[in-house]
Amino acid sequence: MLPRLGEKYDLEVEVISKPRAEYQTAEYLKLGLPPAAAAMVAEEVVAQGANISEGKVEAAIRRHLGLPELPPEAQKGFLERLFKK
Repeated sequence: MLPRLGEKYDLEVEVISKPRAEYQTAEYLKLGLPPAAAAMVAEEVVAQGANISEGKVEAAIRRHLGLPELPPEAQKGFLERLFKK
């Protein structure tokens, strides 16, 4: 998801992946970063946990870039569009 959004909005995407134990160290906590899994746009923590919504991340990117919000239909995920929820 993030590489695709990075290409769409011409942004640099940095993915940090470490063993779970490293996210729980005092050194990591001092950085002020969220625990894994999380998505951040600039300094804003957009989502944490297993359910990171692409629409939510894209909305944060658009806000950060000063772009208008997407229409509600475009904010839905693939399965929501497929099943029209």
